[in-house]
Amino acid sequence: MGRYSKVIQRWLKEDEKAPPKQRHTARRIYTRLVEEYGFKGGESTVRRFVRLLKQEPKECFMLLTASPGEQAQVDFGHAWVIIGDKRYNVSIFCMRLKYSSVPYTVAFLNERLEAFLEGHVKAFEYFGGVPKEGIYDNAKTQIVKTLQGPDRQEHEAFSSLRAHYLFNSTFCRPGHGNEKGSVENLVKYVRRNALVPVSSFANMEELNEHLLRWCDKEKERHMNRWLEEKEHLRPLPDREFCSARILPIKVNRYALVNIERNRYSVPAKYVGKTLIAKIYTDRVEIVDLDKIVASHKRSYEREKTYMKFEHYISVLERKPHSVTHARVVRELPEVFQRLRERLENERGNCWYKEYLRILLLAKEYSLEEIELALERAGETVNVQIVERYLLNETEGVPTLYPVVDEKDMMRYDNLLRRSGT
Repeated sequence: MGRYSKVIQRWLKEDEKAPPKQRHTARRIYTRLVEEYGFKGGESTVRRFVRLLKQEPKECFMLLTASPGEQAQVDFGHAWVIIGDKRYNVSIFCMRLKYSSVPYTVAFLNERLEAFLEGHVKAFEYFGGVPKEGIYDNAKTQIVKTLQGPDRQEHEAFSSLRAHYLFNSTFCRPGHGNEKGSVENLVKYVRRNALVPVSSFANMEELNEHLLRWCDKEKERHMNRWLEEKEHLRPLPDREFCSARILPIKVNRYALVNIERNRYSVPAKYVGKTLIAKIYTDRVEIVDLDKIVASHKRSYEREKTYMKFEHYISVLERKPHSVTHARVVRELPEVFQRLRERLENERGNCWYKEYLRILLLAKEYSLEEIELALERAGETVNVQIVERYLLNETEGVPTLYPVVDEKDMMRYDNLLRRSGT
């Protein structure tokens, strides 16, 4: 093989720049030698020679350790669970204190920036303190650019998190997750021990309560070292870090803002203005300067519209006839739709005026209170009747007598006339 050694070494050197799935195998080297160099030897000879060339010394790993309160290792993992009646591959944020091996885990629907930040906030609250440093891989939620050696250009939000809690960051070499082996093992350990068999939960809150109970059991197992480590953690700051992702947004003419291909309503007076969206893992808050003007449950679907009736009350006052077809009105609970049908049948073309008067009670009462009043009022309804039920409810006065509509008082006059009184 001596005549062909340099040729084979050159091919193997070129393979280092080729895609992994398009590199030379021993058989391919043999066929090229036969076709291009007239090689007369056997394939097994080439295989033995290539194996010798590719032999490299096995890498020796170092056992790592840390002092109490010195280091936490952080990573995301994935696990299949059933939420409601759907199967999800949830992202599990994992943080493990190196010295005591005490873990903290929390599940999110993804591992975006806001989940990464919120995971830290919840973990530090669980531990009751902050370690001196965290060790990380090189995910986009953490770094913007890999620089020379261990240096990294960090994501601005991650740098803000570190500045708030005053801890240092260390990053593994790319492709060397073993440098944070404690948390790498934790990801697998959580899957095997907390989520096997594939578990069902009513919602994400129930799943995270389950994971929290599991963390408490693990803390009990490591109690002696945990008691030592927690004394060396840095104290939490006075204020909690805002784990939201921040975006400037403009309100369109329908009083809606677009966030991640979904639309959320804000009060109509902000039409045309630029506001700030705070995107948390579970909610979206719309802020004007330091005032929260709207808050919605966050949706992970696409092309959905979420509106709150109170955001459009002022518009309905100015445009009363719009109550007939306004989407935000059509999406009110069923009791409002039944009221609409009754008024249409009873009042003719002007039915919407009475309907609007009832809806405008939302300026003083919640929709839930109005809904309850409508349920109690039954079939005969106008704004005065609904208002009386609302007053009884909000003032805590029991209804000792049924509320009677004024037009029904004629029944008593008729009764008196028939009796001759």
